[in-house]
Amino acid sequence: MNTVKLHDKIDIPQLGFGVFQVEEKDAEPAVSKAIETGYRSIDTAAIYGNEQQVGEAIAKSNVPREELFITTKVWNTDQGYDKTLNAFDESLKKLGLDYVDMYLVHWPTPEYDDYVETYKALEKLQKDGRVKAIGVCNFNIEHLQRLLDECDVKPAVNQVECHPYLAQNELKEFCHENGILLEAWAPIMQGGDVLTDDVIQSIAREHNKSSAQVIIRWHLQNGTIVIPKSITPSRIEENFDVFDFTLSDEEMNNINELDRGERKGPEPSEMNVR
Repeated sequence: MNTVKLHDKIDIPQLGFGVFQVEEKDAEPAVSKAIETGYRSIDTAAIYGNEQQVGEAIAKSNVPREELFITTKVWNTDQGYDKTLNAFDESLKKLGLDYVDMYLVHWPTPEYDDYVETYKALEKLQKDGRVKAIGVCNFNIEHLQRLLDECDVKPAVNQVECHPYLAQNELKEFCHENGILLEAWAPIMQGGDVLTDDVIQSIAREHNKSSAQVIIRWHLQNGTIVIPKSITPSRIEENFDVFDFTLSDEEMNNINELDRGERKGPEPSEMNVR
């Protein structure tokens, strides 16, 4: 497993396992299968409703806790300093853990203008040793800049929608310049049209790999942290089997050229749901 180093010198596996939109009944067996396959980073969130099942899978595994990297997130309705601290306690209880490796602000919800105070609560959790790393999700450049200007600890990661049809190049460059790692959710576009793109399929045939494997490999070679999701055991294994081939510079460039700014999820500045 490749790891990358966060700015605070903590190692995170570059390939993790996400449980967005995984129902409660499927979460424990899916995470158990992922850990058995070799995944060591598990990404959940309060709003996913499956933190307890993720915790059950962790408890059932034979992998030492210190070898796992567990991420969860504070949801929009729990933003604000005190509410965030309380929400973290609830997440930790559901997970059955003493700490999490990374805690993230799920959305900036700029209409409410409290993501800075929310992030300051994350700083306290990190200072208290209850969280190793802190970061954000779905933050645009202007949201990140406010945190850099007004807070003490820069985000370790910014987890955003990212795939070949939404390459996020400007945001990637800003994050790179400021020592923030980009982490991709919906890395294969939630099974969208990118999987049947002619360019992707041609490269997949060349390497005797699936389109999903090619896209995950593209993320890895771009230095992006990637967290594909599946509940199908064979797909969980397939998404992990991406370390035995390399995309050429030409293939990388051909995939890079597919970018067309196409989102599956909302634009962060417009996502103010609570």
